[in-house]
Amino acid sequence: MHQHKAHPSQTRGFLIALVAAVFLSTTAIFIRYLTQTYHVPALVLALWRDIFVVLTLVPAFAVIKPSLLRLPARHLPYLAVYGFVLAFFNAFWTLSVSLNGAAVATVLVYSSGAFTAILGRIFLKEKLGWAKLTAVVMAITGCALVAGILELGSWQGNLAGVATGILGGLAYALYSLMGRTASQRGLDSWTTLLYVFAFAALFLLLVDLLPGAPLPGSCHVPAEIFWLKAAWLGWIILFLLGAIPTVMGFGLYLVSLSILPSSVANLVVTTEPVFTAITAYVLLGERLTAVQLAGAALILGGVVVLRMFEGRGERGRAAPSPQAIRK
Repeated sequence: MHQHKAHPSQTRGFLIALVAAVFLSTTAIFIRYLTQTYHVPALVLALWRDIFVVLTLVPAFAVIKPSLLRLPARHLPYLAVYGFVLAFFNAFWTLSVSLNGAAVATVLVYSSGAFTAILGRIFLKEKLGWAKLTAVVMAITGCALVAGILELGSWQGNLAGVATGILGGLAYALYSLMGRTASQRGLDSWTTLLYVFAFAALFLLLVDLLPGAPLPGSCHVPAEIFWLKAAWLGWIILFLLGAIPTVMGFGLYLVSLSILPSSVANLVVTTEPVFTAITAYVLLGERLTAVQLAGAALILGGVVVLRMFEGRGERGRAAPSPQAIRK
């Protein structure tokens, strides 16, 4: 008698994406400490975060697997564009926070779930069924509730602020799609991570070197790139931000994109606000309200719906024909 089982690669992809969300969720703790204690400008922080990712990966690859450092030159233009998309996302996310506040910015950036599902359908021919659409709605609604969007006064974004936040969500969706196409090009996920963050650091450096701080959170003068100066504890925290949650979070996310459709991986990673809320409760004593708990349940419920649907689809494709199992 034939028994249906979840496809191992799909299950592995879901678990990897969930672990990526756990790592990414801890970045808020590091960033909050650095911005509140040392008042590091946002784009300066983003620049050093990317630099420390590169400085972590290069020696690690050199020792563990030197082949990860090598890349055919033909892929460099593609990865440069990919790095620009990451820098674009970082910049617009920062601008959105400054214009809208954290709650509204969080909701807007998770519009990426809808963007990824739609763009994945258009460009990558990924399936867009009722279950995936349901998961998109549940994820975005849940993120809104976890972020406290229903609280009085939390929605203060003007047209420019809302547009900036949505552009950040679009950039995150493009990042997800390009991660999927990178795997289709045969690029190793960890090699992709190294080169994408290297290019993103280069683009952010150029932004920070522009005179007069044209963007909020960038440098007024080049010397402000070294904002922390002799604050060694701040440098250590900033290095740990790049070396642990960023490397593991973005790295495992790219690995999940090599297994799952981009829309599915992106939706699974929308569990990040749930893990952030749990971490804040454990480390900072912040408590979830009933509304936020309901939002967390919606996000996790959307992932469950998505997993059940994807698992059923995989089993259907993997199931043998009646003739194959007939004795």
